[in-house]
Amino acid sequence: MITSGGEDLDRTVRALFADAGCAGWLHAVSMSPAGRDVGLGADTPVVMASVYKLPLVISLCRMADRGAIDLTEAVVVTPGLWSAGATGLGALRDPVRMTWRDLATSMVTVSDNVAADVILDRVGLERVQADLAHLGLRHTRIVGGMAELHARLQAETGTSTVAEAFAVLGDSDVDDAVSAYDAAYSSASTPRDCTTLLTGLWRDEVASPESCAFIRDTMRAQVFTSRLASGFPFRHVTVAGKTGTLAAIRNEVGVVEFPDEHPVAVAVFTKSARSDLSLPDVDRTIGRAARAVVTELRVPVD
Repeated sequence: MITSGGEDLDRTVRALFADAGCAGWLHAVSMSPAGRDVGLGADTPVVMASVYKLPLVISLCRMADRGAIDLTEAVVVTPGLWSAGATGLGALRDPVRMTWRDLATSMVTVSDNVAADVILDRVGLERVQADLAHLGLRHTRIVGGMAELHARLQAETGTSTVAEAFAVLGDSDVDDAVSAYDAAYSSASTPRDCTTLLTGLWRDEVASPESCAFIRDTMRAQVFTSRLASGFPFRHVTVAGKTGTLAAIRNEVGVVEFPDEHPVAVAVFTKSARSDLSLPDVDRTIGRAARAVVTELRVPVD
């Protein structure tokens, strides 16, 4: 049952997910003083997929705030030595020299898997998890990066390349019982934990004000607009988000900003009955569900 939104909203959101052929979990919260929220399975553990890159960039920036890393330092990345990916450095063949800040920008704006693994190697899993605990996100756990996930998928699907593994996952006639779909074995969170993190980010509470502003700007520059942003096709509305995709899993967390209104943080996670490479109905449903709950929470700034 939708919490705080009433039976009509509950029926609307459930019907949206059902019509798209997917299960869905969500949470949205207004950043107004009243802090009203709406949720459907808001405390259910869900697989993050590339949404994990948001806490990762926060940990990187917290390191910079402590003086433990200089984000303007340049590093040389050889793409083929890291994880596969169709965007960012994963699409390149030759070594690239980039700063840590530019790697973070690529990781967030185009969900660059190679950049994410390079950053995670530098930050470390223990540091990311310690930061999550410090921020009070008790239900969020990062177990590895994209290289680890891809290796696990290959082992469980009996394939020798990442492309072959995803081809198996994309075959709807093949059993999808892989650990990557299980929140107990993958990087996982809850919709409520994600909106808590987003609220802290918008309030400059998860890192320094300068670092939080940088992360917000990169999220506003995300290139993927078929999910959350599709629900708000209005000229003066800004959607700052981070997507996550893993075959049948399609997610996005973000903040919707209307002019002269308090921002609303929203997290939508789905798992579809099919695992086709393209599922535009599910993508659009993420936007429609977000619009339904965000509309319930819109509050003007006094």
